[in-house]
Amino acid sequence: MAETSLIFPAAEFRARVARLQAGMERQDVAALLLTTPADIFYVTGFLTRFWESPARPWFVVVPATGDPVAVIPAIGAPLMQRTWIADIRVWNAPDPRDDGVSLLAKTLCALVPEDACLATPMGLETHLRMPVADFRHLTTRLGPRQVVDGTAIVQRTREIKSAAEIDRLREICTIAGRAFARLDEIARPGTPLEAVFRGFQSLLLQEGADWVSYVAGAAGPDGYDDVISPATATPLHAGDVVMLDTGAVRQGYFCDFDRNIAIGRPSDAVRRTHEALWRATEDTLAALRPGLRACDAHRLLWQALERHGARPCAGRLGHGLGLTLTEWPSFTPLDETHLREGMVLTLEPSAHVTDRRFLVHEENIVLRADGPELLSPRASQALAEIPA
Repeated sequence: MAETSLIFPAAEFRARVARLQAGMERQDVAALLLTTPADIFYVTGFLTRFWESPARPWFVVVPATGDPVAVIPAIGAPLMQRTWIADIRVWNAPDPRDDGVSLLAKTLCALVPEDACLATPMGLETHLRMPVADFRHLTTRLGPRQVVDGTAIVQRTREIKSAAEIDRLREICTIAGRAFARLDEIARPGTPLEAVFRGFQSLLLQEGADWVSYVAGAAGPDGYDDVISPATATPLHAGDVVMLDTGAVRQGYFCDFDRNIAIGRPSDAVRRTHEALWRATEDTLAALRPGLRACDAHRLLWQALERHGARPCAGRLGHGLGLTLTEWPSFTPLDETHLREGMVLTLEPSAHVTDRRFLVHEENIVLRADGPELLSPRASQALAEIPA
């Protein structure tokens, strides 16, 4: 009889846990404590929007051998019981006197010998989703056991996507691609940018996204000067370039790519910059291989932009992608993370149109042994236009 599971077969989660445990063995760790939505989903399949509430902490413990243990608020028990996790320990939360600390400490003390180490992610792009005061109390309760950084254990495991994960990522990229193909339905001269944002989210949901965690963008003549601010009521005008960027979600997995579209005929400077971004992406798609580093990917994009006559913008030019909108590594000159087969990444070059305006261009890829495979439908070489 098949094990109960959500999203993926139980064998998928067992394989993930086995890879985490291999990393734990290399670091001589007796258990791994996970507290964040992405990490807990990764090993259990526990997928819920209830994480939006900060009122309760949640814990999953991965021992050096055997199956994970969920230590969670009682409200989550019915959903966790639908996953492959059999050992589920609950408390009535929120409890201002002891919000799961005693139950978690008891669980960890039974799994971690006094002379052994407990790991939890502590590095860049991690956070501890429990009160700091409770974590300090927990470490006191653990006595002589050492608590060490488990960032590398988690990141080196999660950054290589399984075939099942890649299928989900391809699916959400395809969904977003269909929504982007319908931009002419929502972006017209005179339409307020905030209405375009709302309309784009609606298109994503219509095309099959489960939810839309992130929509960003901008609009302006000859590009834009900011891509993270909320949309305003400013209407679109002839000569504007509209950019929309989305982190839509399907079964827990994100896409993250953008598209630019011109309202009327774009200026020559905009068309040249867009062409350079497209060609720089093509050049990098042809050159990127496993064994290069994140900083090498940044160099490839930067040099390609200059080669095609564009002036690159400072900042990272791509990143990892998966269970969160952005994952490690970052394509910067300082990130020496080695790129490996099975990583899902974004190529995100940006270039100045003028001193105060720029364009950004983004695609999602999976890195194969012989180079990248596009997951997002490739942007057109010529900047798309909506008649003004």
